[in-house]
Amino acid sequence: MENARTDTFLITGGCGYLGYRLACSLHRKGAKIILFDTVPPKQEAPEVFTFVQGDIREYAQVEEAIAGADCVFHIASYGMSGREQLDRHLIEAVNVQGTENVLRACVEHGVSRLVYTSTFNVVFGGQVIENGNESLPYLPLHLHPDHYSRTKSLAEMAVLKADGAALPDGSGVLRCCALRPAGIYGPGEQRHLPRIVGYIEKGIFRFVYGDPGSLVEFVHVDNLVMAHELAAEALTPEKQHRSAGQAYFISDGRPVNNFEFFRPLVEGLGYPFPKLCLPVSLIYFVAFLTEMIHHLIGPFYNFQPLLTRTEVYKTGVTHYFSMAKAKAELGYDPREYNLDEVVQWFRSRGHGRKCHTSSLGRLLRDILFVSAFVAVAFSFLPVVGM
Repeated sequence: MENARTDTFLITGGCGYLGYRLACSLHRKGAKIILFDTVPPKQEAPEVFTFVQGDIREYAQVEEAIAGADCVFHIASYGMSGREQLDRHLIEAVNVQGTENVLRACVEHGVSRLVYTSTFNVVFGGQVIENGNESLPYLPLHLHPDHYSRTKSLAEMAVLKADGAALPDGSGVLRCCALRPAGIYGPGEQRHLPRIVGYIEKGIFRFVYGDPGSLVEFVHVDNLVMAHELAAEALTPEKQHRSAGQAYFISDGRPVNNFEFFRPLVEGLGYPFPKLCLPVSLIYFVAFLTEMIHHLIGPFYNFQPLLTRTEVYKTGVTHYFSMAKAKAELGYDPREYNLDEVVQWFRSRGHGRKCHTSSLGRLLRDILFVSAFVAVAFSFLPVVGM
């Protein structure tokens, strides 16, 4: 990335997994880095990094951080998974209002490039998509099963609409693009993988669901870092601003069954892979019940749902996308990765099977667990029919 040698990059959400990994990659190429986040980085950051602690919902704090930046990577968001998905007020404030603050600050301070980290979810809401491309329309807002996806759609629309906005004193225009990544993985990922490993270790991961032939996608963090760097470079005059106003699907480009993808992690930690497969409709119904219960008691006890409705669709329904546009316009060429590094990362931190139960014991536990699961689901049916 040629421009990294002299440019100053501001990364919102820069102390998160992707943001910090991107910062380190840009730094190795000679760039100046500003991290903007609510908390300092967990790792020991290079002294040359500038850390600005602030809240993306507060315009004055965003403006202070962006002043002096040449390019902004807007990664910060809220509500992607788990109980976070159920806090509608905070999701909207961060994802919509926060993005508006970033765009306004970019224009007022003459920032010429903005790369927005969006999501597959702007076009996906539980329908089957096979090798989709960027010509797909946004999913109608009222069809999104969660507020995170809805607000990410609104934010992406605002970013792409802002492309071409005039900068002060005739200094040029703001060039914007959006990346729509698949589920992110890699050693040290802290949002999804620890939750999955927790379910495995607690004995909750006793079944899979959906059609065994269903396919989804993932993206290794380093492939996603590469895509961000290429997208920013493609916004420059040297690249004829070719990514300006554009959105790109980004993944490893290898569709795979969601549960088969995690098989190496389950077995690598010494646990048996579940043989029981349940229908998506049943799991979706239980997720719906869980969300309703959370809505009622969440203000008093903010428990972690096993799964939300959106997570059921994202893991159990086929949706994968073509990388042709990203390859042609950005030069994106994803490398091949597997979960070996992830398994080693968890094992080095003390995770892995510490005790073994007999096959009969596992079978009995499976039967009890599934019986309870189904009983809870169907106990609600008479109420629905009233």
